Amino acid sequence: MALKIVDSCIACGACEPECPNNAISEAFGTYVIDPNHCTECYGFYATQQCAQACPVDSCVEDEAHRESEEALRRKFHTLYPGRALANTERWSPPDGMSERTG
Repeated sequence: MALKIVDSCIACGACEPECPNNAISEAFGTYVIDPNHCTECYGFYATQQCAQACPVDSCVEDEAHRESEEALRRKFHTLYPGRALANTERWSPPDGMSERTG
């Protein structure tokens, strides 16, 4: 599932440079995550970098965009054809995420 940025965002911008997919941008005084480009950092990092960088915990699971680990793998390869996956053996979904679908 993609992550999203909720209303508690203080628009500090800490998350934007951390995203390896360039999925985060500023819009209307806050930041947003493009779910079509968010891989939850799958293929890059073992954890979700935006969530780790956010000082107010505004980067959360986007229930409207649930994806299985396999779907995230396919998305990664679509966005980065021919690029090798990294950290997938250690990757873990965001805290509190239980069942993965899609």
